Amino acid sequence: MTPTQEKLFQAATWLMLLSATSVVLSIAVCQIFLGLALIALVASDAPLRLPPLKAPLACFLGWTVVSLLASGHAADGLPQIRKFFVFTVLLVASSTLVEARHARWLIGGWFVSAALSALRSLVQFAQKVEGARARGEDFYQFYVGERITGFLSHWMTFSGVGMVVLLVLLSWLFFASGPDRRMRFLGWICAAVLVASLLVSFTRGIWLATAAASAYLVWHRRRRLLLAAPVLAAVAVLAAPGAVRKRVDSMFGGSPDSSVQARQIMWRTGWRMVRAHPWLGVGPERVGPDFKRYLPPDVVLLPEAFYGHLHNLYIHYAAERGIPAVVALLWLLGRVLRDHWRALPRAAPHDRFLVLAVLAVTLGLMAAGAFEVNLGDSEVLTVFLTLVSLGYAAIDRRKAAAHA
Repeated sequence: MTPTQEKLFQAATWLMLLSATSVVLSIAVCQIFLGLALIALVASDAPLRLPPLKAPLACFLGWTVVSLLASGHAADGLPQIRKFFVFTVLLVASSTLVEARHARWLIGGWFVSAALSALRSLVQFAQKVEGARARGEDFYQFYVGERITGFLSHWMTFSGVGMVVLLVLLSWLFFASGPDRRMRFLGWICAAVLVASLLVSFTRGIWLATAAASAYLVWHRRRRLLLAAPVLAAVAVLAAPGAVRKRVDSMFGGSPDSSVQARQIMWRTGWRMVRAHPWLGVGPERVGPDFKRYLPPDVVLLPEAFYGHLHNLYIHYAAERGIPAVVALLWLLGRVLRDHWRALPRAAPHDRFLVLAVLAVTLGLMAAGAFEVNLGDSEVLTVFLTLVSLGYAAIDRRKAAAHA
């Protein structure tokens, strides 16, 4: 590289770090930095790298285009084509964030920015408690439709990003070899803040997914601790405020909740879309406009809810883009899991936490996808793709060391 190209490559690296860190705070700022990083990377003439996910990624994106062209509503689906830009994270991050120090810097930035967003969300929660009290309304009914968001735009996006960062933080606390006691103490404080914010976010799918993915990390750390998990969960529920207990109860049908009924209707409607259009779906961004056309005949009244998507990642993409799109997505996620599972026994001590974090986050997002179209959120997708890039970089470093 010439000196100018070297400077451009360094600029691309720092811009990618800023982009990935700022996604916890603002998707607009994140994408501005990502665009600048992509321009600087291409101008530097540095080698471009991608993780070994090209085939499933190409199938998923390509089938989305085919579904769009076949839908008859190409203009409506253009937002999903513009979202392809988010996937350039894989290219830029894999080409620039190749050293272990880059992962440490970025993950540290995530911890700080996510903790700040969580603190802001706790302030928002206190304000909503006061608001319900001032109006004399039942807090649960007042709150479920307008929940905490931190610095982000929606509580599901906030919770999804918070779950990813929390799982990375737990993996770092359990398995990282470098942090001293002071750093670990600060890390546990950040984890406590994130757990509190997720608890009062009332996002039930995230609760279940976080518990399952955290159990996976604990299983690797100290399996006997899992025996105490049911007891701890029961104590936490009993000690929680009444609104939280009511939210937990609604997961099992104990408390009436229109959102549970609404999701059942969404999933049934989605399956009708899949049966009618198994190969190409109804088209990107067409689930909402076409929803009532595919309602089951026995549904007379729709509960109050948002019907623009189907609150299930797999049913939604199958209904929107066809079954092949879901197969391609599962292929991509399965490849991420397989590669990192195989790399785990040989991971370098300072990178082991990173490989485990990718495994836990992927499992968590797949579990949460049963209740939300989480990878349709640009913020959640950006954090996930960046983490996957860091994980593959760790695998490549280990291979390079072995060859050396």
